Amino acid sequence: MTGPLMDRASLHPAGSRWITLWNGKQALGWDLHGTPVFKFRWAPAGLATRRQLRAMRMCPGGQEPYAVLVWRHGQRWAWLYRLDLARPSRVASPAQLNALDKAMEARRRCQLCGRVCDYCIPTSDGRCDLCITAATYTTAA
Repeated sequence: MTGPLMDRASLHPAGSRWITLWNGKQALGWDLHGTPVFKFRWAPAGLATRRQLRAMRMCPGGQEPYAVLVWRHGQRWAWLYRLDLARPSRVASPAQLNALDKAMEARRRCQLCGRVCDYCIPTSDGRCDLCITAATYTTAA
């Protein structure tokens, strides 16, 4: 999401108009090449971003974005999806969850001492903080 989506003139409140939505209701926004655009806090009910869908344990379900949400004078934007077309997210199987647990444990295991830390070990070094600290003190002495 780099660069402005629209120029500043298209974000001016004088450019807003009533847009008829898919459900027959109207909302105040803009039209950008056939796509409705709404300012922050102006998006109508029934639309959600990907993060909002994920928080509701849903996904877009293959639908195209319906509208765009813009803020910070067009410098930031997000796609909006219709809630009535969204689908529930798939639930991971026990085997998938087990594989993810093993992968996360491998990311937290120190390659030098074999201890499992409560944080991810940097892949550039492969050592935990204790091993790095111990190596620093032994080389300095």
